[in-house]
Amino acid sequence: MDEPKPAEHQHERRTSSKQHRVEYQAAKDSPMEHKPRLITSRSVAPTIHGAGAIGRFNSWLAVHITRAVGTMWAAYLFVLIALVSFPEALKAFLRGDTVVGIAWLSQSFLQLILLPIIIVGQNVISASQDARAEADHITLTTLHSINVQQLKMLEQQQSMLKQQREILDLLERRGISISTGEPGA
Repeated sequence: MDEPKPAEHQHERRTSSKQHRVEYQAAKDSPMEHKPRLITSRSVAPTIHGAGAIGRFNSWLAVHITRAVGTMWAAYLFVLIALVSFPEALKAFLRGDTVVGIAWLSQSFLQLILLPIIIVGQNVISASQDARAEADHITLTTLHSINVQQLKMLEQQQSMLKQQREILDLLERRGISISTGEPGA
């Protein structure tokens, strides 16, 4: 059995954008300056068709058609539409014309019915991903605030330790023993 590779030899399989890499490096370099952002399906819509008037219209139309077709009611309607041609497909199938029967099943029934059901499933998945993104954003923002506070406390502590070192060095230069507080001999 293969042993897992050490972490330094593993490579990221996804390729991030140049903008992401720049923002990531900036966050690592100045964590106190970084502000977590909320990204949802709606916030990335302009990247699909563009942010201009035509892009906004295309996105609006696609979303409205998807919402209309992506309902269980549309699936039920499509079942009824497919059933209109079912008697003829059944007659052809019974006469031995299996091609017509299979064509009806695959083209008229399965494709027509599965389309809205798949869209409904995608809508449910998208809604859960957006909800998770919002919850994660709150958590990450909270953790970021805690980390910023911790960094400030560490900076204060480092400053205090530096001052303490300066005082100890001054005392030693004056010949005062640090352990006893008495003047040295």
